[in-house]
Amino acid sequence: MTLDQSLILVILAGALAGFIWGRIRFDLVAVLALLAAVAVGVVPGGQAFAGFGHPAVVTVAAILILSHALRGSGLIESAARQLGRMAGQPSRQVLAIAALTALCSAFMNNVGALALMLPVALKVAADAKRAPSQMLMPISFASLLGGLITLIGTPPNIIIASVREEHLGQPFALFDFAPVGLAVAIVGVLFIGLVGWRLLPQDRDGSEEIEAQFDIGDYIVELKIPEGSPMVGHRVTELEELAQDDLSVVALERRGDRMLAPSAYLRFQSGDIVMVEADTKALEQVVQAAELEIIGGADMTASNLRSKRVGLVEAVIAPGSRLEGRTTQTMSLHTRFAVNLLGISRQGQPIVERLGHVPLKTGDVLLLQGERVALPDALTALGCLPLAGRDIKLDGRAGKPVVLGVFAAAVLLATFGLAHPAVAFVGAVAVLALSGQIRLREIYESIEWPVIVLLAALIPVGQALEATGGSAVIAAPILALGAAAPAWLLLGVLMIVTMLLSDVMNNAATAVLMAPIGLTIAAGLGANPDPFLMAVAVGSSSTYLTPIGHQSNLLVMGPGGYRFADYWRLGLPLDILVLLVAVPMILWVWPM
Repeated sequence: MTLDQSLILVILAGALAGFIWGRIRFDLVAVLALLAAVAVGVVPGGQAFAGFGHPAVVTVAAILILSHALRGSGLIESAARQLGRMAGQPSRQVLAIAALTALCSAFMNNVGALALMLPVALKVAADAKRAPSQMLMPISFASLLGGLITLIGTPPNIIIASVREEHLGQPFALFDFAPVGLAVAIVGVLFIGLVGWRLLPQDRDGSEEIEAQFDIGDYIVELKIPEGSPMVGHRVTELEELAQDDLSVVALERRGDRMLAPSAYLRFQSGDIVMVEADTKALEQVVQAAELEIIGGADMTASNLRSKRVGLVEAVIAPGSRLEGRTTQTMSLHTRFAVNLLGISRQGQPIVERLGHVPLKTGDVLLLQGERVALPDALTALGCLPLAGRDIKLDGRAGKPVVLGVFAAAVLLATFGLAHPAVAFVGAVAVLALSGQIRLREIYESIEWPVIVLLAALIPVGQALEATGGSAVIAAPILALGAAAPAWLLLGVLMIVTMLLSDVMNNAATAVLMAPIGLTIAAGLGANPDPFLMAVAVGSSSTYLTPIGHQSNLLVMGPGGYRFADYWRLGLPLDILVLLVAVPMILWVWPM
């Protein structure tokens, strides 16, 4: 083993440890790996940031934007709404929702397809009085299965196509993934709908109401602003700041008139009755400092915390949200976003103490109160997805076929080779921007920048792995089996290793690092590289064993109330099924 090989393998081992550890975000881990590779000389300094212009990175960014536009068009949501009204047996419901999710995911970003179907699945579960846990993991896994079908269904496919172009001069076409991907998706969705959902937890009541989940009434107290109180003449936001944002003013009564979700800048008058949501410690602090009078517990429920003007919404923190790792105290939700935080639920369990000091995580469910007209913009700005009902929409533009038409045109251009996929989809974004179908601000907000940085940083590292011969060192144990092992076993081993890696690190990163290894194995055997690249593509997107391997799995963890071990219940048999279907299909469609 040469010095360069040793250095790149040490860097990759450190990156893998960073991904698994999870304390440092994956994009920063990737950047650190790139800087280390530059520092030791295995990546030339002048090529360190060439990944940002790589066609795979550009294509992924364009698909993220187009997925956002498709969601906002309302066309797919209309079909989802019809599905949400369906009645029938649990298996039929899960099968139908999972199938539609997989279909959407074939042409959209995985997380975008899941976000579209999440409220539909919750509504179906609530109407059927079943646990959401039986619906949400199936649609998460279905979004991953659907991504296998096309080039644009998932970032690993885009990466694998680009790797093939670099080495063989021709990328995989848009539907080259379909023969294998479609077979795996069909079998996987059938398994999820007919058998898989029965393996999931069934111990929660899916019909539970918002106020029962968050125990709203237990933490709402009526306070009176007496004459002489220091709060007279001061604004609502100042009272909340006094409690270090562990208190929310949900209503104010003045001379018999009740105002729900009063403005943060409304000034108190003597005699005002203020209804606040707060824990005991924050309440004691405010009452003493502001010289307020406690009247008693307020008879408030979710139904009388909303009105024609004011709404309540459950929202889940999406991957990439500005709330990740931050507390609501530092975010000043009421002042900056005109919403009150009334509750936090994590993995199905409510958090009620010191809400303002709780570091938030992807998948946490928030109960928010605010003016109905302001809630959509607030949720978009915060990076949250509405759950219950879907009464709150993230985009007011519905039913515009222009978006679907432009997207279809880009797909046709890429399919028939009239334009490189990166050019076709960036062109589609430009057309939508010029025609006003998507705002420039939305273009930048819809790109998952951590994923883009991850890919751009790891692509040079992956190229260095191959250039130094590090991939040959990793591939050596598999090549050693080559003389005695059948082709299906070699493919199976490569896919299993890729699957296991993708369960503990980002699937796009897995594809970047495993593609050179697949090519090295093919070269060592003197075989066609296509089946090995396909094996890496399928394995990279088979992230079913943990919630951390893919953002879709993490997104349903909170609303579904899942524990880490729950993913094995459905994920392990699904992994085995994918392996049994994918390996023979790859060898049939892409013979060695």
